[in-house]
Amino acid sequence: MIEEQIKKANVEAMKNKDTVARAFYSVLMNKIMLEKINKREKGQEITDADVSNIIQKMIKELNDEKENYQKAGNMEEVAHLEKQLEIAKRYLPKMLSREEIKAEIMKLDDKSIPVVMKHFKANFNGQVDMRLVQEVLKELV
Repeated sequence: MIEEQIKKANVEAMKNKDTVARAFYSVLMNKIMLEKINKREKGQEITDADVSNIIQKMIKELNDEKENYQKAGNMEEVAHLEKQLEIAKRYLPKMLSREEIKAEIMKLDDKSIPVVMKHFKANFNGQVDMRLVQEVLKELV
């Protein structure tokens, strides 16, 4: 499970006194814990797909933060954020390519937007960018 790998990497970062990695893992583990609590309230368990979604959101946040530091000219902080982005990307599953998404859509009988989006959310959650699915679907229609 991804969560176990993250915990082990966090311990390694502590042993190595890697403050940049520790900062990333601390935030990530807090977000995972919050998601676990939300899931538990609903009587559900957290899955790798949920953890992947959390990581994808963190990547977007880190990219936004990096842009702001670049505009401000704080290159030291930009370097820290780039390292955190590298760490985050290690835990993401292989994302489906444009061609793979297109092939999957072509397999479906009903190619309406709600049906396609529901199919990808149910079967490929955490492995696909839903915006990309929408773009590919619009190209096909």
